[in-house]
Amino acid sequence: MNRGKRYSEDQIIRVLKEIEAGASIAGVARSHGITEQTLYRWRERYGGMTKSELVELKTLQEENRRLRAVVASQALDIEAYKELQRGKW
Repeated sequence: MNRGKRYSEDQIIRVLKEIEAGASIAGVARSHGITEQTLYRWRERYGGMTKSELVELKTLQEENRRLRAVVASQALDIEAYKELQRGKW
């Protein structure tokens, strides 16, 4: 089954701006070849965001991913040190 076109976040924001400008959800969905449910999902996730806010969100998500990796690595190191102290080596 063909999943259809993937929209970038910039494109999604532009589509949502059309709705904010007063266009009907059904009309916008039809003109872009997507379902109304997709628009509602996009509006829930990206509604009211500007491009700069989207960039900031992506930056924060990447930093969060990196910090989670650091914490996981430190947790493994701590566990290894505990094993060494218990004399299991």
